[in-house]
Amino acid sequence: MIEQGFQGAFDPAYSGGAFIGASDSYESARAVIYGMPMDWTTSFRPGTRLGPRRIREVSIGLEEYSPYLDRLLSDVPFFDVGDIPLPFGNASRSLDMIEDYVSQWVADDKFVLGLGGEHLVTLGVLRGIQRKYENIHVVHLDAHTDLRDQYEGEALSHSAVIKKIADRIGPDRIYQFGIRSGMQEEFAYARANTHFHPFDVLEPLQKCLPELKGKPIYVTLDIDVLDPAFAPGTGTAEAGGISSKELLASIHAMKDLNVVGFDLVEVAPQLDAAEQTQIVAAKMVREALLTFL
Repeated sequence: MIEQGFQGAFDPAYSGGAFIGASDSYESARAVIYGMPMDWTTSFRPGTRLGPRRIREVSIGLEEYSPYLDRLLSDVPFFDVGDIPLPFGNASRSLDMIEDYVSQWVADDKFVLGLGGEHLVTLGVLRGIQRKYENIHVVHLDAHTDLRDQYEGEALSHSAVIKKIADRIGPDRIYQFGIRSGMQEEFAYARANTHFHPFDVLEPLQKCLPELKGKPIYVTLDIDVLDPAFAPGTGTAEAGGISSKELLASIHAMKDLNVVGFDLVEVAPQLDAAEQTQIVAAKMVREALLTFL
């Protein structure tokens, strides 16, 4: 159901329906779920623009209760606004639109939870969040460094998203976990500039929690941080990743941080006929809502 008079809402029916447990009231919601169906700069296998819709559709298979946290989705009312109507093929305009909508929701004191879409969408989100949280810090869970300045001449690329964010907020505010792929130059940059913890997630994240506590945090989760055995439906799968159990534990480990927003990106459902990827993604969304709110 769309809240009448709310200019930032789009019909979830066109986005595969609302995520399970969503409220029908924007005003009373503590969080907003929104989709960013964009894969304009995908460099290998396309299709992540289909991710937000299918994550919502498979969420119906979830329980609304989390036995990990002993909480129900009804404990944390959230509103699903549907997908932002991004202009096909126009990365720059798409990022501007994402920024504008996210800044509106954040100004209304909503926790924002975005469904991608390729990873470049996070740049638009970050720009919107930064309008309110100037001292934002980023926790980046991914298989890839995403620290290029450009990809084959294109500066606005999913391969460059974290570098673009580092250029805005400073690399010392970026914490990277699970990274296991990238150019030699990217690894050198990360080791010298960001808080860089390659290959693993949970153990190094736990060690970083004390220095992150109290700071406004944005968490960006590329589904390919998981090993392809757990999430094969992604554009650039990378062997050697973590398990879904470790990823759940990593989300739960951040429960005492001041997380003000979260996104989950790079789900390409047409690449996973068994739907492992979209099912695990939906569960991570549920756990993120119940952990961070």
